Amino acid sequence: MQVRPENLRGYPQLHCLDLHTAGEPLRIVLSGYPTIPGNSMLAKRRYLMANLDHLRQLLMYEPRGHADMYGALITEPVSVDGDMGVLFMHNEGYSSMCGHGILALVTALAETGAISLTHPATVRIDAPAGRIQAYAEMQQDKLNASFDCVPSFVEATHQYIELPGVGRVDYDIAFGGAYYAYVDADKLGLDCSVANARQLIDIGRRLKQAIMPRHQLIHPEEADLGFLYGVIFTSDKVEHSTSHSRHVCIFADGELDRSPTGTGVSGRAALLRYKTAWSGSAPIQIESIIGSTMSVSISHEQIFGPFQAVIPRVSGQAYITGEHRFMLHAQDPFPQGFFIR
Repeated sequence: MQVRPENLRGYPQLHCLDLHTAGEPLRIVLSGYPTIPGNSMLAKRRYLMANLDHLRQLLMYEPRGHADMYGALITEPVSVDGDMGVLFMHNEGYSSMCGHGILALVTALAETGAISLTHPATVRIDAPAGRIQAYAEMQQDKLNASFDCVPSFVEATHQYIELPGVGRVDYDIAFGGAYYAYVDADKLGLDCSVANARQLIDIGRRLKQAIMPRHQLIHPEEADLGFLYGVIFTSDKVEHSTSHSRHVCIFADGELDRSPTGTGVSGRAALLRYKTAWSGSAPIQIESIIGSTMSVSISHEQIFGPFQAVIPRVSGQAYITGEHRFMLHAQDPFPQGFFIR
């Protein structure tokens, strides 16, 4: 006898391609969603939140996902010259931008032949945070993906808060497609290693909740972008001698990014430009909690609302891990899934 999945009929199906970028998962939804209305990516994001959140839960939550799963939904572009739109999802809801997701998406386009690599390919992507210009090219027989992020800027520096059980925590806030609070882990005596993941998640979650009410974040262009997405612990203790520093990002509802965090790296580029003598012309390498890396440089600078902003260029590698057709039985007792962390 043989199991024949092609004989399954009547099940709602969601066709997905899974990848990882520097160890961080991305589940790209290829089909199964209805058309998402809206004349902007933020409007489409609001529609998802109000009408289709059960599909996010189905794909992100157990038993099909897990507490640290991440997803992307491809849409039609909303700009005249855009190639596609993308909406990002996670354990808590929908993010405004995702750097590791962009790198994985461009990799998927290249690996499946949707874009040609005869010459370096350019993909114009509409995201909730704005236009992302992404690139793919072969470098020494290896596919390299990169993107120019949205204007990234420093919101606040030299802030501090008293956190019970931790003490004084100094932080800066910067935007790189999402707002992050940046904390020097070395100054706190925090170990940014996998062995210390539980403590990093705990302190990161509590810091985010404590910092949020202290700052009214107003994005220069879009009110929907004015929220603190996560906390990034930085450390000078690195695994690779070629690395500038290490990032551990705790975002959404206690998700721990396995990658250095593309949007977090973008915000860090703005911070380094603002606070140090770094010109940004030569790329620096930033590593993650598992030692995986992304590189970042500054493409150019510009005025963005009241801010002196930079356009970071982030590069990295992503890899396809699987293709899935997720289904939902009419009698499944967990149609929206669950989490056990």
